[in-house]
Amino acid sequence: MKNRMLSVVALLAMIVMLSSPSPAAHRHPRIMSAISALQTAKADLQAAAHDFGGHRVDAIRAIDEAVNQLNICMQY
Repeated sequence: MKNRMLSVVALLAMIVMLSSPSPAAHRHPRIMSAISALQTAKADLQAAAHDFGGHRVDAIRAIDEAVNQLNICMQY
């Protein structure tokens, strides 16, 4: 139940973010696509029934950092 709720929250956050694209989104559509794919992967990991040999938490942390770096890239 908790994993399902996290998936719903992640999906809603992604919808809100994608519904109001920034001006940079038009200049960097592939970066926006990468951010979207990472957010989908993060939601899948959060909803997974297992921890992928103990790597799920680290993978989610890496996704968060990658999204952060891509958002910084979008400013240029």
